[in-house]
Amino acid sequence: MRFSSIFLELCCVDFRLLTIDPVEETTLIQDDLYDAGLALRLRMFGKQGAHDQVEHTTDLNDKLQDFVTRNCFGDFWQRDGLSIKDRSKITIAMLIATGKQHEIRIHLRGGLRNGLSPLELREIVLHSILYCGIPAAVEGLRALEEVLTENGIELKLDTEAKAKQSFEDK
Repeated sequence: MRFSSIFLELCCVDFRLLTIDPVEETTLIQDDLYDAGLALRLRMFGKQGAHDQVEHTTDLNDKLQDFVTRNCFGDFWQRDGLSIKDRSKITIAMLIATGKQHEIRIHLRGGLRNGLSPLELREIVLHSILYCGIPAAVEGLRALEEVLTENGIELKLDTEAKAKQSFEDK
């Protein structure tokens, strides 16, 4: 129970009648990990994936937002041993494997911002056929096509498809 609730009870005030904005009541503790996490979220996902997420934190999701910002992006994504680019590759592969369509799209966008090429992203998705199955790869390709299109990136990544068509025409 918060101090303000205890204080109101002691003063015989029925605090259920008071209107409290949950966003104003939610306070995330900011420290170096939190700041580093927010900066990385901003770099990877832009304002929408960083500040907008934090600004819309409520009592319902504050612990999740704090964990994601501080632990995921402020700690684990910042560790030595793997580059941010490699972490994006691994994350995208794991999201395809677990079928998290919404998160796949978010991290495909982040992967582009982390320097992954459209061809690298396609190869990650295609490689998932071997270990995750065709339905997972189809969802991954669908998400990739959507992300590339929304970013104005041409879907012609190499001449592989054209070469196969030419071979079949002979």
